[in-house]
Amino acid sequence: MADENHFLYALSSNNAWAGYKAHQNPQFFPKLASGQTPQILWLGCSDSRCPETTILGLQPGDVFVHRNIANIISPTDINTSAVIEYAVAHLKVKHIVLCGHTSCGGAFASLGDSRVGGVLDTWLTPLKAVRMAHLDELNAIRDDKARATRIAELNVEAGVKVLLANFTVQDAIEERGLEVHGCLFDIASGRIRDLGYGTKGGHGFGLDGSEDVVRGKHAQLVFRGGNASMAIR
Repeated sequence: MADENHFLYALSSNNAWAGYKAHQNPQFFPKLASGQTPQILWLGCSDSRCPETTILGLQPGDVFVHRNIANIISPTDINTSAVIEYAVAHLKVKHIVLCGHTSCGGAFASLGDSRVGGVLDTWLTPLKAVRMAHLDELNAIRDDKARATRIAELNVEAGVKVLLANFTVQDAIEERGLEVHGCLFDIASGRIRDLGYGTKGGHGFGLDGSEDVVRGKHAQLVFRGGNASMAIR
């Protein structure tokens, strides 16, 4: 496909998708237009290989989303803070999922000493700080991909700590049991792994292929935490 045709193809694909969804469920779009009640706030990376609704097997309206380069959660970033406040205080989401991923360009960039250039160097400063805080551990990892995966995990841990220090998030945890989850998406397998960072620790779902990941109706994933099952809908 010629480069100039990608946008036209996308529009054509959208038209086909909309027609299919409307035929499958005539009330789908009218219901969607009436408002949103997402249960999940997804904080992820802008990487094109990590489309949250697709990899979760969910539908439009199920996930409120904020994505940025290397899924960095900074307490001074008003953009991220506004999304968190709206999702938690107004939409009343039940879960915040901070998800990093393997093969992250930001992770690789933060491990090197050369400059990326422009505003990206400023943006990646928190990730550089994570590197410096865990320098011995990271330097002990010889494989470049494994090292990048590890700093991606540490970045999620750092981001979860920022989330748990957010007053809006703290109030929601105390008042209505909001849950915060730190996860990693493995691009090579398509699986999400709970890293154990957050309000309840690890649920054991994801890359290990355990039975704590089951497929629900309409390709939705069902996550089990503790003694009770929790369906993401």
